[in-house]
Amino acid sequence: MEMDALWNVGLTAGFGFIVWWAKAQHDELGRVRILLNKTREGIAREYVSKSDSSQVLSQIMIKFDRIEEKIDRLMER
Repeated sequence: MEMDALWNVGLTAGFGFIVWWAKAQHDELGRVRILLNKTREGIAREYVSKSDSSQVLSQIMIKFDRIEEKIDRLMER
């Protein structure tokens, strides 16, 4: 009977360790997900998308064209 008790204690300890390890991994995965989401938000806040960049660049080019036209008109006078 003593061997059965030792076997039960060993299995219980092993199973307990596996459950503890699985919970720790689950908690760490949750923490990494939160950090990943914060990183994605930070990148979106700091960097400009390609379409936004193209739109702003085209607006700047329109403004420069208008300035260039005005300079040309002044030079003709």
